[in-house]
Amino acid sequence: MTFVEHLEEVRRRIMISLIFVIALTILAFSYAPKILILLKIPSSGAIDKLVFFDPAEAFMIHIKIAFFTGLVVSMPVLLYQLWAFISPAIGKNTKKHGLLFLSASLAAFILGASFAFFVLLPVAIKFLLGFSGESLEPMISVSNYVSFTLGLVGTCGLVFEMPVLSFILSKFGIIDHRFLRRVWKYAVVVIFIIAAVVTPTPDIFNMTILALPMLFLYEVSVWVSKLSGKKWMSG
Repeated sequence: MTFVEHLEEVRRRIMISLIFVIALTILAFSYAPKILILLKIPSSGAIDKLVFFDPAEAFMIHIKIAFFTGLVVSMPVLLYQLWAFISPAIGKNTKKHGLLFLSASLAAFILGASFAFFVLLPVAIKFLLGFSGESLEPMISVSNYVSFTLGLVGTCGLVFEMPVLSFILSKFGIIDHRFLRRVWKYAVVVIFIIAAVVTPTPDIFNMTILALPMLFLYEVSVWVSKLSGKKWMSG
């Protein structure tokens, strides 16, 4: 394919992805109130009621929830479009691994999002609200809460894609398992920095809760990189 043909291919796949995201966002809008109830689960026992301070805030938060839901539900289509675009560059024999790529990517995102939702968020919320003491009464904006929750869930979902990213980069020859082994010490430092940035609380306990799975995922990424060069993976 020529450069112009590649640009046309990118444009076509982006358009398909946008159509699915927009359509599913519109569909999810009517379910936004129910999804908001689900998003309040991690704050159970810590936050009784969410409030809003602007007439348009409740409407905008429904749009935000609908868009996030549409984006997540569209992930199989988005990942397929990504795989369909990069698979010719990786090699003809790897095209048959498309289902494996989609399944692994979705499983990694769901695992990361679930970890954030059921493990990190409840601990973080209770920790942060614990500073209110007797003199402060928490009044949490629905906009701030939803942004806080969706941000952490989405970020952890993406962080857990590390082994999938390792597979793609290894197939392109950008990295290999020997390189990942060599930079292990630096990777540990970067992982703890990322955990410190992503984790909404400043304490080392919550940071470690996120860093430990990331260290495990890095080790998985090393093995994925090694196996991606094996004959059974390349066809």
